[in-house]
Parts: sequence; structure tokens; C-alpha cells
Amino acid sequence: MNSVNLVGRTTKELDVRYTNDDLAIARFTLAVDRNKDNTDFIPCVAMGKTAEFMEKYMKDKGVRIWASGHMQSGQYKNKDGDTVYTLECFADRVGFADSPKQEEKPRGKRR
Repeated sequence: MNSVNLVGRTTKELDVRYTNDDLAIARFTLAVDRNKDNTDFIPCVAMGKTAEFMEKYMKDKGVRIWASGHMQSGQYKNKDGDTVYTLECFADRVGFADSPKQEEKPRGKRR
């Protein structure tokens, strides 16, 4: 089974593009702590409604999110004709890993 669950922070502002058929495709990189001293930078892709949600609520750099989906490999030829192999997380579902910060409300005097 090919299943992946990641929790990390976005490393830069989300890159969202639309196909000719108006399908949203979001590309982002998640910085995921492997252990105390090491971080992995995982390239990720979200499509459709998931990408639109991310564009609306998770566009900024440094947002801590979770992503659930599958890993997908691919390859292409670069400008020098060399084959470049890729591995990306295709996120089917995403969400916030932290609760939104609430403003501290001033407390009234107790009687």
C-alpha cells in the first residue's frame, strides 16, 4: 500500500496554477522534522478542491499543516538531455496542524 502522512511547515508561499480546464494545482514543499537534528524537505502536490482550499487558507510561508496522500515517482529529461527522477507526495487531504491563535481577551475585575 502506498500511503503517506506528513506534518510540517510550508517553506515558501504556495504556488497555485490552473489548467485550461480550471483544475487547480498547488505545489508546495513541507519541512518535516525527521529527528532533533534533521529536517526533510518533501515536495508535495495537491489538486482540485484540496488545492483551492490551500490557496484560500494556507497560502503563506511557515504554515504548519498535515498532508495525507500517496507518494508518486516520475521522470523527465532536463535541458541537457539527462533523465531526472522525481518523488512527490500527492496530498489528497490537508489540514491545519495547529489551532489558530486566539487574541488574549482582557479580563474584567473579579468581585
